[in-house]
Amino acid sequence: MFHRLRQLCLVARELDPVVADLIAVFDIEVCHHDPDVGMFGLHNALLPIGTSFIEVVAPTQPGTAAERYLDRRQGDGGYMVITDTDDLGRWRTHIDAVGVRVAAPLAIGSYQGLQLHPRDTGGALLEINWTEGNGAIDGPYHPAGPDWRGHVRTGLVTAVTGAELQAADPERLARRWAEILRREVRAVGAGEGEGFAFDLDNASLRFVADSDGRGEGLGGIDLAVTDAAAIRRRATARGLGVADDHVVVGGVRFYLRPAA
Repeated sequence: MFHRLRQLCLVARELDPVVADLIAVFDIEVCHHDPDVGMFGLHNALLPIGTSFIEVVAPTQPGTAAERYLDRRQGDGGYMVITDTDDLGRWRTHIDAVGVRVAAPLAIGSYQGLQLHPRDTGGALLEINWTEGNGAIDGPYHPAGPDWRGHVRTGLVTAVTGAELQAADPERLARRWAEILRREVRAVGAGEGEGFAFDLDNASLRFVADSDGRGEGLGGIDLAVTDAAAIRRRATARGLGVADDHVVVGGVRFYLRPAA
Protein backbone atom coordinates (compact mmCIF):
# COMPACT_ATOMS: atom_id res chain seq x y z
CA MET A 1 0.00 0.00 0.00
CA PHE A 2 1.38 3.42 -0.90
CA HIS A 3 0.45 7.07 -0.47
CA ARG A 4 2.48 9.48 -2.59
CA LEU A 5 2.62 13.20 -3.26
CA ARG A 6 1.81 13.21 -6.96
CA GLN A 7 0.60 16.62 -8.08
CA LEU A 8 0.74 20.23 -6.85
CA CYS A 9 -1.68 22.71 -8.34
CA LEU A 10 -1.21 26.46 -8.79
CA VAL A 11 -4.10 28.82 -9.54
CA ALA A 12 -3.62 31.87 -11.75
CA ARG A 13 -5.72 34.67 -13.21
CA GLU A 14 -4.16 33.93 -16.61
CA LEU A 15 -2.99 30.43 -17.52
CA ASP A 16 -0.49 31.01 -20.31
CA PRO A 17 1.93 33.47 -18.64
CA VAL A 18 2.48 31.23 -15.61
CA VAL A 19 2.92 28.14 -17.78
CA ALA A 20 5.42 30.04 -19.93
CA ASP A 21 7.39 31.04 -16.82
CA LEU A 22 7.51 27.45 -15.55
CA ILE A 23 8.75 26.20 -18.92
CA ALA A 24 11.38 28.92 -19.24
CA VAL A 25 12.72 28.79 -15.67
CA PHE A 26 12.83 25.02 -15.12
CA ASP A 27 13.25 23.71 -18.70
CA ILE A 28 10.14 21.52 -18.46
CA GLU A 29 7.21 21.06 -20.83
CA VAL A 30 3.46 20.58 -20.88
CA CYS A 31 2.27 16.97 -21.10
CA HIS A 32 -1.50 17.47 -21.04
CA HIS A 33 -4.44 19.87 -20.96
CA ASP A 34 -7.20 18.08 -19.07
CA PRO A 35 -10.66 18.81 -20.51
CA ASP A 36 -12.31 17.36 -17.40
CA VAL A 37 -11.47 20.48 -15.35
CA GLY A 38 -13.99 22.33 -17.49
CA MET A 39 -16.71 21.04 -15.17
CA PHE A 40 -15.27 23.42 -12.54
CA GLY A 41 -15.12 26.40 -14.90
CA LEU A 42 -11.36 26.04 -15.40
CA HIS A 43 -8.72 25.28 -17.98
CA ASN A 44 -5.32 23.88 -17.12
CA ALA A 45 -1.90 22.58 -18.05
CA LEU A 46 0.15 19.80 -16.44
CA LEU A 47 3.94 19.70 -16.51
CA PRO A 48 5.82 16.60 -15.30
CA ILE A 49 8.86 16.85 -13.05
CA GLY A 50 10.27 13.36 -12.66
CA THR A 51 7.23 11.27 -11.78
CA SER A 52 5.26 14.10 -10.15
CA PHE A 53 3.40 17.01 -11.71
CA ILE A 54 2.93 20.73 -11.45
CA GLU A 55 -0.52 21.81 -12.60
CA VAL A 56 -1.71 25.34 -13.30
CA VAL A 57 -5.42 26.12 -13.43
CA ALA A 58 -7.17 29.36 -14.32
CA PRO A 59 -10.85 30.35 -14.42
CA THR A 60 -12.66 30.46 -17.73
CA GLN A 61 -15.84 31.97 -16.32
CA PRO A 62 -16.82 34.24 -13.42
CA GLY A 63 -17.94 32.98 -10.04
CA THR A 64 -15.72 29.91 -9.77
CA ALA A 65 -14.23 28.63 -6.51
CA ALA A 66 -10.80 29.25 -8.04
CA GLU A 67 -11.63 32.91 -8.67
CA ARG A 68 -12.76 33.34 -5.06
CA TYR A 69 -9.53 31.70 -3.91
CA LEU A 70 -7.48 34.11 -6.02
CA ASP A 71 -9.27 37.01 -4.37
CA ARG A 72 -8.82 35.62 -0.86
CA ARG A 73 -5.09 34.95 -1.27
CA GLN A 74 -4.39 38.18 -3.13
CA GLY A 75 -3.45 36.76 -6.51
CA ASP A 76 -1.72 33.81 -8.14
CA GLY A 77 -0.45 31.12 -5.81
CA GLY A 78 -0.65 27.55 -4.57
CA TYR A 79 -4.06 25.89 -4.67
CA MET A 80 -4.11 22.10 -4.25
CA VAL A 81 -2.08 19.22 -2.82
CA ILE A 82 -2.89 15.98 -4.62
CA THR A 83 -1.79 12.52 -3.53
CA ASP A 84 -2.33 9.10 -5.06
CA THR A 85 -2.81 5.69 -3.53
CA ASP A 86 -3.58 2.11 -4.45
CA ASP A 87 -6.44 1.75 -1.93
CA LEU A 88 -8.94 4.58 -2.18
CA GLY A 89 -11.60 2.62 -0.27
CA ARG A 90 -9.43 2.64 2.85
CA TRP A 91 -9.18 6.41 2.66
CA ARG A 92 -12.94 6.88 2.20
CA THR A 93 -13.54 5.05 5.47
CA HIS A 94 -10.79 6.89 7.34
CA ILE A 95 -11.76 10.36 6.10
CA ASP A 96 -15.29 9.86 7.35
CA ALA A 97 -13.96 8.67 10.72
CA VAL A 98 -11.89 11.84 11.26
CA GLY A 99 -14.76 14.16 10.33
CA VAL A 100 -13.75 15.29 6.86
CA ARG A 101 -16.37 15.79 4.19
CA VAL A 102 -15.78 14.93 0.55
CA ALA A 103 -16.42 18.14 -1.36
CA ALA A 104 -16.20 16.50 -4.79
CA PRO A 105 -16.14 12.75 -5.42
CA LEU A 106 -14.49 12.22 -8.82
CA ALA A 107 -15.02 9.27 -11.17
CA ILE A 108 -13.79 9.56 -14.74
CA GLY A 109 -13.14 6.28 -16.54
CA SER A 110 -10.38 4.42 -14.72
CA TYR A 111 -9.76 7.38 -12.41
CA GLN A 112 -11.35 8.00 -9.02
CA GLY A 113 -10.65 10.79 -6.56
CA LEU A 114 -11.73 12.31 -3.27
CA GLN A 115 -11.45 16.09 -3.17
CA LEU A 116 -11.74 16.97 0.51
CA HIS A 117 -13.64 19.92 1.94
CA PRO A 118 -11.15 22.71 2.76
CA ARG A 119 -13.13 23.82 5.81
CA ASP A 120 -12.47 20.38 7.32
CA THR A 121 -8.80 20.18 6.37
CA GLY A 122 -7.53 23.76 6.46
CA GLY A 123 -4.42 24.82 4.59
CA ALA A 124 -5.29 24.04 0.98
CA LEU A 125 -7.50 21.84 -1.13
CA LEU A 126 -6.41 18.25 -0.50
CA GLU A 127 -7.25 15.45 -2.91
CA ILE A 128 -6.51 11.72 -2.80
CA ASN A 129 -6.85 9.80 -6.05
CA TRP A 130 -6.40 6.45 -7.72
CA THR A 131 -5.85 5.45 -11.34
CA GLU A 132 -6.13 1.86 -12.56
CA GLY A 133 -2.62 0.48 -13.00
CA ASN A 134 -0.91 3.21 -10.95
CA GLY A 135 1.10 0.80 -8.79
CA ALA A 136 4.35 1.68 -10.56
CA ILE A 137 5.41 5.29 -9.99
CA ASP A 138 5.96 5.66 -13.74
CA GLY A 139 2.66 3.96 -14.56
CA PRO A 140 -0.66 5.44 -15.66
CA TYR A 141 -1.78 8.70 -14.08
CA HIS A 142 -5.07 9.83 -15.58
CA PRO A 143 -4.89 13.61 -14.87
CA ALA A 144 -1.61 13.85 -16.83
CA GLY A 145 -2.90 12.19 -19.98
CA PRO A 146 -1.73 9.02 -21.74
CA ASP A 147 1.70 10.21 -22.92
CA TRP A 148 3.17 12.07 -19.94
CA ARG A 149 6.36 9.99 -19.79
CA GLY A 150 7.46 11.32 -23.16
CA HIS A 151 7.39 14.89 -21.84
CA VAL A 152 9.67 14.43 -18.81
CA ARG A 153 12.76 16.66 -18.95
CA THR A 154 15.39 16.33 -16.23
CA GLY A 155 18.15 18.69 -17.34
CA LEU A 156 17.55 21.21 -14.54
CA VAL A 157 14.95 19.63 -12.23
CA THR A 158 14.65 15.94 -11.42
CA ALA A 159 11.92 15.58 -8.79
CA VAL A 160 9.33 17.23 -6.58
CA THR A 161 10.50 16.42 -3.06
CA GLY A 162 8.03 18.32 -0.89
CA ALA A 163 5.51 21.07 -0.37
CA GLU A 164 5.26 23.89 2.15
CA LEU A 165 1.96 25.01 3.63
CA GLN A 166 1.76 28.19 5.67
CA ALA A 167 -0.64 29.10 8.44
CA ALA A 168 -1.01 31.33 11.49
CA ASP A 169 -0.78 28.16 13.61
CA PRO A 170 1.40 25.74 11.64
CA GLU A 171 1.54 23.09 14.36
CA ARG A 172 -2.24 22.86 14.50
CA LEU A 173 -2.46 22.57 10.72
CA ALA A 174 0.31 19.97 10.60
CA ARG A 175 -1.43 17.82 13.19
CA ARG A 176 -4.75 18.05 11.37
CA TRP A 177 -3.23 16.99 8.07
CA ALA A 178 -1.24 14.25 9.79
CA GLU A 179 -4.48 12.96 11.30
CA ILE A 180 -6.14 12.95 7.90
CA LEU A 181 -3.18 11.31 6.12
CA ARG A 182 -2.25 8.98 9.02
CA ARG A 183 1.30 10.23 9.53
CA GLU A 184 3.53 11.24 12.44
CA VAL A 185 4.45 14.91 12.86
CA ARG A 186 7.99 16.02 13.63
CA ALA A 187 9.45 19.43 14.41
CA VAL A 188 11.95 20.77 11.85
CA GLY A 189 14.68 23.35 12.29
CA ALA A 190 15.50 26.48 10.36
CA GLY A 191 17.58 24.56 7.82
CA GLU A 192 14.48 22.75 6.61
CA GLY A 193 12.11 25.72 6.95
CA GLU A 194 11.37 25.98 10.66
CA GLY A 195 8.03 24.48 11.61
CA PHE A 196 6.54 20.99 11.50
CA ALA A 197 6.56 18.23 8.91
CA PHE A 198 5.69 14.68 8.05
CA ASP A 199 6.62 12.31 5.24
CA LEU A 200 4.61 10.66 2.52
CA ASP A 201 6.17 7.78 0.62
CA ASN A 202 8.09 9.97 -1.82
CA ALA A 203 8.10 13.50 -0.38
CA SER A 204 7.51 15.58 2.73
CA LEU A 205 4.85 18.10 3.67
CA ARG A 206 6.14 21.04 5.74
CA PHE A 207 4.04 23.49 7.75
CA VAL A 208 5.42 26.94 8.55
CA ALA A 209 4.24 30.30 9.85
CA ASP A 210 2.60 32.69 7.39
CA SER A 211 5.37 35.23 6.79
CA ASP A 212 4.16 36.91 3.59
CA GLY A 213 0.75 38.12 4.79
CA ARG A 214 -1.15 36.09 2.18
CA GLY A 215 -2.83 33.84 4.71
CA GLU A 216 -3.18 30.10 4.93
CA GLY A 217 -2.30 28.10 1.85
CA LEU A 218 0.23 26.26 -0.29
CA GLY A 219 3.17 28.65 -0.32
CA GLY A 220 6.14 26.59 -1.48
CA ILE A 221 7.27 23.58 -3.48
CA ASP A 222 10.60 21.74 -3.01
CA LEU A 223 12.43 20.71 -6.18
CA ALA A 224 15.53 18.55 -6.60
CA VAL A 225 17.68 20.50 -9.05
CA THR A 226 20.95 19.93 -10.87
CA ASP A 227 21.89 23.60 -11.44
CA ALA A 228 20.35 26.11 -9.03
CA ALA A 229 22.44 28.99 -10.41
CA ALA A 230 21.09 28.44 -13.92
CA ILE A 231 17.52 28.42 -12.60
CA ARG A 232 18.10 31.67 -10.72
CA ARG A 233 19.54 33.25 -13.88
CA ARG A 234 16.53 32.14 -15.92
CA ALA A 235 14.12 33.52 -13.31
CA THR A 236 15.99 36.83 -13.14
CA ALA A 237 15.83 37.16 -16.93
CA ARG A 238 12.04 36.90 -16.75
CA GLY A 239 11.75 39.46 -13.96
CA LEU A 240 10.67 36.92 -11.35
CA GLY A 241 11.49 36.88 -7.65
CA VAL A 242 14.83 35.29 -6.84
CA ALA A 243 16.48 34.47 -3.49
CA ASP A 244 19.43 32.32 -2.44
CA ASP A 245 17.33 29.19 -1.93
CA HIS A 246 14.26 29.76 -4.10
CA VAL A 247 12.64 31.45 -7.07
CA VAL A 248 9.05 32.67 -7.24
CA VAL A 249 6.84 31.53 -10.11
CA GLY A 250 3.08 31.91 -10.15
CA GLY A 251 3.09 33.32 -6.64
CA VAL A 252 4.75 30.16 -5.24
CA ARG A 253 8.23 29.81 -3.76
CA PHE A 254 10.08 27.01 -5.57
CA TYR A 255 12.87 25.87 -3.24
CA LEU A 256 16.00 24.67 -5.03
CA ARG A 257 17.36 21.56 -3.29
CA PRO A 258 20.44 19.73 -4.58
CA ALA A 259 19.56 16.60 -6.54
CA ALA A 260 20.97 13.38 -5.13
